[in-house]
Amino acid sequence: MSFTWTPHRFSGGALALDVANSVILRFDKNRRTDRFADPAQLESFVPAAKEFCAEKALFGELMPIAPGNRDAFMRLREATDSYFRDRVLGRETREGIAVLLEAIAANLRAARSDNSLEAATALSALRLIASPEPERMKICANCGWLFLDRSKNRSRTWCDMAVCGNRIKANRHYHRKRKEAV
Repeated sequence: MSFTWTPHRFSGGALALDVANSVILRFDKNRRTDRFADPAQLESFVPAAKEFCAEKALFGELMPIAPGNRDAFMRLREATDSYFRDRVLGRETREGIAVLLEAIAANLRAARSDNSLEAATALSALRLIASPEPERMKICANCGWLFLDRSKNRSRTWCDMAVCGNRIKANRHYHRKRKEAV
């Protein structure tokens, strides 16, 4: 199956969230897809992030992760998803933040530059931890991805209107029309 990084894949609003969202259907064991399981997709993520990521101005010339840093980077991805998902759901724990901070520190130590994917992702996660408006982080009602709601009234319930928003609205319309027909 062919795969291309598109703007939709970067709808998290922060590099750390886009990295966490690289696992599609995370909680569906039968349909779960890890986009970084293939090293070529992880490598192709870097130029796509330079083009589509909301934080691209913060990390400049993004570079791929160092060959020996893949495992630590994957631990950072999982710790990011776990901590921020728990934070959105009101289940934030000291253990969760400790695991995330340890993963951040390990990636910052191992990174060969501030512009490497692992360092930029770690710094993005730190910015999210320190966010003055934590209530802006949400979980998409359609796909389950983490995203920052930057709408004026903070009422967004999907990561991307073009994909998830349309699916939710089409589903509502279908069920409304079906109910009217009965």
